[in-house]
Amino acid sequence: MTTSIPASPRVDCVVVGVAPGPEGPVPAPGADAVDEAFDGGLAGTLRLLGMTGAAGEAVKLPAPAGLAADVVLAVGLGDAAGDVPAVEAQRRAAGVAARALAGTGRAVLALPADTAETAQAVATGALLGAYAFTAYRTLADGRAPIAELAILTTGEARADTAAGVHRGAVIGEETNRARDLVNTPANDLTPAVFADVVAGTAAEHGLDVEILDDEALAARSFGGLLGVGQGSAAPPRLVRVAHTHPAARTTLAFVGKGITYDSGGISLKPVGFNEIMKRDMAGAAAVFAAVVAAARLDLRVNVTGWLALAENMPSGSATRPGDVLRMYGGRTVEVVDTDAEGRLVLADALVRAVEDAPDAVVDVATLTAAMKMALGHRMFGVMSGDGALRDRVVDAATRSGEQAWPMPLPTDLRASLDSPVADIANTGERMGGALVAGLFLGEFVPDGVPWAHLDIAGPAYHEGAPHGYTPTGGTGAAVRTLVRLAEDLAEGDLR
Repeated sequence: MTTSIPASPRVDCVVVGVAPGPEGPVPAPGADAVDEAFDGGLAGTLRLLGMTGAAGEAVKLPAPAGLAADVVLAVGLGDAAGDVPAVEAQRRAAGVAARALAGTGRAVLALPADTAETAQAVATGALLGAYAFTAYRTLADGRAPIAELAILTTGEARADTAAGVHRGAVIGEETNRARDLVNTPANDLTPAVFADVVAGTAAEHGLDVEILDDEALAARSFGGLLGVGQGSAAPPRLVRVAHTHPAARTTLAFVGKGITYDSGGISLKPVGFNEIMKRDMAGAAAVFAAVVAAARLDLRVNVTGWLALAENMPSGSATRPGDVLRMYGGRTVEVVDTDAEGRLVLADALVRAVEDAPDAVVDVATLTAAMKMALGHRMFGVMSGDGALRDRVVDAATRSGEQAWPMPLPTDLRASLDSPVADIANTGERMGGALVAGLFLGEFVPDGVPWAHLDIAGPAYHEGAPHGYTPTGGTGAAVRTLVRLAEDLAEGDLR
C-alpha cells in the first residue's frame, strides 16, 4: 500500500467520499480533483443516481475526460452527528470501497486523510474491506482483492499521514492474519499446526517463542489443557510468544483461548451449533496477531502472548462430566459441563502468565453464548475487578473502532461455582452465565494483579452478509483493541 497515486498516472478507479447534506450528497475533502473533472457537478450527478451519502452506499460512474481513471466510486460517509465517530465512519467507508473494488487492478482512495489518525483509519479499513479468504477455492469467483491500492493523503504534515498509513496497514494486515486462522478448517489447524505457524512467524519477526507439547504439559501438571484435550487425537499445546523492547517500562500479558474445534466434548453441542466451532480459537488468534503487530510497530512495551491450544472432542478417553481436574498451580476443578472448556484452558494459561510478573493481564476468548445473548453480534464484554483497567480497555476498543461494553463481576454469583468435591466447579448459575465465567477465571488471578477478561463470542465470527469492513467469517475481533492498549501503555505506566 502506498501513500500517493501509483507511478503510472492512470488507474482503474478513484474512490471519493460523500457525506449527507441538507440538499443531497456533498463531496468530502479529498474529492476536489474529481469534482473539478465533473465541472463542479459531482454532487448533482450522484443525487440524480439516488445517492444520499449515507453510510454503506457505493455508487460507480464513468470517469469524465481529463481524469486519469476509468471509473469513479463514491462511498457514503454517513451522518457525522450519528453514533459512529467520524474516524470510524472513514474506516468503514474505506472498507465498503475495498469490497466494491474486488477484482480491480489498480485504485486510488481519495478519502479524507489529512491527519495521522484519519490516514490510519483509511488504511486499516481498506485492508480489512479488501480481505477475502480464498485458500480453499479452486475456481475464480470474483473475490480476488485489489491488485494495487494507493491512498492519497492531503494536508501539510505528509510525514505524519504516511506514518498513519503504515500503522494502519500493519494493524489491517495483522487483523487479517487472525481472520485467516479463524477461517482455516479445523482439520488443517490442529493445536500442533497452530503452534508451528506461531513458531514460523516468530522467527520472521524476531519474537521469542516457547511451545509446550502434551508431554511437557503433563510433566508440569497443566490439568486444564490436558483434561480438555485428552478426548482428541490432536494433543494440546501451550504457546508463549513475546515481543520485548529494550526501552520498555511496562509488560503486558495477553492470554487467548485457542480451542481449534469445540464439539462440546461429552456434553455434546446440539445440532446447528457445531458448524462454526472452528472459530473457537479466535481469542488465541487475536492475541497472536496483536503480539506480531506490537513487534512490527516496534512498540516500547513488552507484550507476551499465551495461546492455550486444545481440541475438545468426545471419545472413550474424553473428560466426563463429574471428573475432577488438577489445574496448573494445584487447584482442583469439578467438570460439571465439558462444553465449558475454554475457561479450563484459560485458567492454566492465566496462572502460568502471572508467574512472569506482568504489570497487567488481559485474556480474550469466545467464551459464552450468554455474552452473545446479552450484547448481540457486534459488541464484546469487558470484565475486571480493576475498574480502571476495565475502563481503559473499553476506551482502547472505542478509539480503535471496536464496540465493547463494561460488564460487572457480581460477588453474589460466586457461590454458584461451589463444588461438593473440588475447590471449584467449572459452571454455576445459568442466568448471567457470562459473568459466572468471568468470576471463574478471576479465581486463577491473584489479588493485586490487574486483570481484564474480554468475551468476544458475539463479534468474533460473522455469519451474515458483509458490511463495512467486516467480512463473512472470521473478523479478527479484539486485535485492534489489544494493539491500541499496548500502544497506550508504551509511553506510560499502567495507571
